[in-house]
Amino acid sequence: MLKAVILIGGPQKGTRFRPLSFEVPKPLFPIAGVPMLQHHIEACAKLPNMKEILLIGFYQPNEELTRFLSNAQQEFKISIRYLQEYAALGTGGGIYHFRDQIIAGGPQAFFVLNADVCTAFPLTEMLSFQKEHGEPNSFVILGTTANRKQSLNYGCIVENEETNEVLHYVEKPSTFVSDIINCGIYLFNPEIFQHIGTVFQKNQQDMLLEETNNGWHRAEAIRLEQDIFTALAGQGKLYVYKTLRFWSQIKSAGSAIYASRLYLNQYNKSHPERLASNKEGGPKISGNVYIHPTANIDPTAVLGPNVTIGTGVTIGAGVRVRESIILHGATLQDQCCVLHSIVGWDSTIGKWARVEGTPSDPNPNDPYAKIDSETLFREGKLTPSITILGCNVSIPREVIILNSIVLPHKDLNRSFKNQIIL
Repeated sequence: MLKAVILIGGPQKGTRFRPLSFEVPKPLFPIAGVPMLQHHIEACAKLPNMKEILLIGFYQPNEELTRFLSNAQQEFKISIRYLQEYAALGTGGGIYHFRDQIIAGGPQAFFVLNADVCTAFPLTEMLSFQKEHGEPNSFVILGTTANRKQSLNYGCIVENEETNEVLHYVEKPSTFVSDIINCGIYLFNPEIFQHIGTVFQKNQQDMLLEETNNGWHRAEAIRLEQDIFTALAGQGKLYVYKTLRFWSQIKSAGSAIYASRLYLNQYNKSHPERLASNKEGGPKISGNVYIHPTANIDPTAVLGPNVTIGTGVTIGAGVRVRESIILHGATLQDQCCVLHSIVGWDSTIGKWARVEGTPSDPNPNDPYAKIDSETLFREGKLTPSITILGCNVSIPREVIILNSIVLPHKDLNRSFKNQIIL
């Protein structure tokens, strides 16, 4: 029997994803036409003997999250529950706090997945790897290869190349340690809670020595990466399964477009019915494109590659859309052009307007390059990246918006470049 835990974080995180996270919890933001979390749930639900999927985070339960969980349970025919933390407890503290719910029913093993990763989810391969490597009670980290420079931004793994045992683990080292990085997906068994419990008890003792009033709150804030993996490395308990398939973090809004491309490409094998095709009387489709059935698109429009069109979107005559996500209810009027952008919910782009961003893709000449999730500002200036329009933004005709972030409920009357429009 298996279970899965998806760590969805909370509203205090994901600041690099703003302004998109103002309108919808980041884990529910649509990537390749479906909520980010749905890719995780679908991968877990496919596993034989998967009995339950638990979401852990500190978002307040709301109508949108409740509706998503209800729909997902019906679609995938599996129990899916949301467990709300009382505070941000970290990647280890959350699963430790809800350990009774996780081990209820006696699962032999359970997956832990970070919600903000995009991957092919080689979960079956991780199960087979666990049986072939190490002790029956060993733990498995999903890893991949990064280039030397970018590896410093991730958890780095030094392995025994013959056994794949993790010999050393360092989270975001200051100097190069290894080009094998942590992908944020783990395969555990209930014994992991003994190791987390040891850290919890140590934290309690440390808090008592500091004579703090809220020590028990802080003691339960535990990080799998720094507190658990670092200690387990070299003890014959922790192993790394390296995937050669696609993987990316989804930290910034720009990475959402890149993740959408990866998932749309995967749809060619996993969900070909989700991809639009060229049909008589329909728009011209170039490359991988997702169009929601409720969208209304003029047959002279040209879409793709890597375009996602949401529910109720209206696209006029001669519109060109490329490398972009168009969200629910947006209207793209005749002859406008949208490139490398995210157009927010119920926004309007006027006739002959141009909305364009700078792609933030990994270096295509480096097979191990990852996407850089940069901060909004560099040296006091807005970092050139994709253009983001928040919800209910109105761009009048013939206006040009380049590399800008427009916060919700704005009516623009002139062109902007490299600005945050408040």
